Amino acid sequence: MNDASTGSESGAWLVVGLGNPGPSYAGHRHNVGYRVADELASRLGSGFRPHKSGRADVVEGRLGGPGGIGGERVVLARPRCYMNETGGPVSTLAKFYKIPVERIIAVHDELDIAFDTLRVKRGGGDNGHNGLRSMRRSLDSGEFYRVRVGIGRPPGRQDPASFVLSDYSSAERKALPFQVDRAADAVESLLTEGLEATQSRFNS
Repeated sequence: MNDASTGSESGAWLVVGLGNPGPSYAGHRHNVGYRVADELASRLGSGFRPHKSGRADVVEGRLGGPGGIGGERVVLARPRCYMNETGGPVSTLAKFYKIPVERIIAVHDELDIAFDTLRVKRGGGDNGHNGLRSMRRSLDSGEFYRVRVGIGRPPGRQDPASFVLSDYSSAERKALPFQVDRAADAVESLLTEGLEATQSRFNS
């Protein structure tokens, strides 16, 4: 089932890759959440399709089972709006599938973590991230999980806002597939092993 056009999924998880839509943003550091969502969709053997709300693309399936069998029911989502409007589509999907905030995972870029590093946590503020701020406002809670994919601080005096909206360096692009794969592994670990085990494995 790839299409989210019917029914609600009691007991499902909502995994949201944060980013900006359109080809001009595709290579930006700010779009690494989209990349991780794409990797998870490939593990499901499916491509994203528009949700009937018109505000997100989604894939439904199961992740985290041994050998790709079974596992947790998930809805993968990529909001079809700019980062600072992410919360609206996420709130709409959460209501449609009847998914509580404690079963939502946001995958996003993180300036305060070095490139090729990631951290997993639940709750907290938005640390200046417009996508997280929008989600917290629309969900009326920040108690969702976060897979924080490090992009590092900008070099010299470069403005952080322009840094996140710029492409990875050539050296970073070589390592990026491994980072994306590891972040997708962290999402699957959260689904099946829980927060503490996932932090022990990935927060290093």
